[in-house]
Amino acid sequence: MNPGTPDTTGGPGSPGTRPAPRPSAIGGYEDWPSYVGARRRHVAETTAGQELADALGVPAAPADPAAVRDSVVLESEETHDGVTTSRVSWQLGFGPRTGAWFMRPAGRTGPLPGLLALHCHAGIKSGGADRLVDPRAADLQQRLYGGRPFATWLAAQGFAVLAHDTFSWGSRRFDLGTAPWRTAAAVEGRKALWREVGVVPSAAELYDAAAAAHEDTVAKAAGLLGTSFAGMAAHDDLAALNVLAGLPGVDAGRLGSIGFSGGGGRSLILAALSPLIRSFVVTCMMTTYRSLIPAYLDAHSWLLQTPGLSRLGDYPELAARSTADRFLVQYALADELFPEDGMRDADATLRASGTGRYSGSFWPGGHAFTTDMQDEAASFLRQHLSPAPFAFARQNGQS
Repeated sequence: MNPGTPDTTGGPGSPGTRPAPRPSAIGGYEDWPSYVGARRRHVAETTAGQELADALGVPAAPADPAAVRDSVVLESEETHDGVTTSRVSWQLGFGPRTGAWFMRPAGRTGPLPGLLALHCHAGIKSGGADRLVDPRAADLQQRLYGGRPFATWLAAQGFAVLAHDTFSWGSRRFDLGTAPWRTAAAVEGRKALWREVGVVPSAAELYDAAAAAHEDTVAKAAGLLGTSFAGMAAHDDLAALNVLAGLPGVDAGRLGSIGFSGGGGRSLILAALSPLIRSFVVTCMMTTYRSLIPAYLDAHSWLLQTPGLSRLGDYPELAARSTADRFLVQYALADELFPEDGMRDADATLRASGTGRYSGSFWPGGHAFTTDMQDEAASFLRQHLSPAPFAFARQNGQS
């Protein structure tokens, strides 16, 4: 910039004036850089898992899992329709507290097989795991989960289920009350479109519009800190898995994970990073990298597209990095986010791995976790995490 030229780059300000101070680009997470800088990377128990952890830049979860479990606060508890639901939270050492729900069959003290239910992306960050539990998220449940509060339903099948908000969602969302300038500009554009069609957005819709634009900023920050957006989600998921393993009535030797869409990707990554996962399910989140180019790149978030990850092999090959006994991948043939040839090629790659651990199924319909798919997934996890059918399920006429 030449001397005397007005500094108007990057934000508001009239010619000849100094720009207003820039707002924080990581509101509510100003302690994130120091947390990551002070921690070593996640240490996996296998070479394959370590390579993945290093590629994602996963920070080590708190070194003492008991320290996180000791920070768990029981906020409320209620029993409905045979399921006891506990609202809990814990502190990870940076950013806001993690909110979660822990569910198990009423009257059952265990030990029960434990499941980490991982919420999807859906472009909705104002909430997180509530879409798997809370009746107030009925619209999203109807659109993506067959009308079921999925995690609650899983508990009714005889599992101990933990559903938590991961990094950047729900209780772990960023504070965008004073949004960074690029994010604010994107939101103003969205508001103009809403005004044209006469829509008055809710507070949640305004936040989700901001968060959609802000995800790029979060990914930039993660890269500067030596981690990644997916790596930070994996950090939160690893901590939640440690919480689940230590909860009363949970058999830490029979743990699994399950997720739809972005939650499915998180399920795959978690299983590759932690030997605690003995069985896992990935729903509507499997393809080959080349199938995304050129038409499907903008269909996906930073949860799937971490720079450099492809150096470890194609996406289906990441599943083989887990030590889980068995895993299931469910594909939707009319999935709007994945071309069929990419899903078919991924299935072929997984079948050719020769490990005998993989099961795959193709379903009609678009990008949704239908009740039939959920039934298959629960049956698969029950088979591979439990030595015998659950008495609870038999008593209630459930498969």
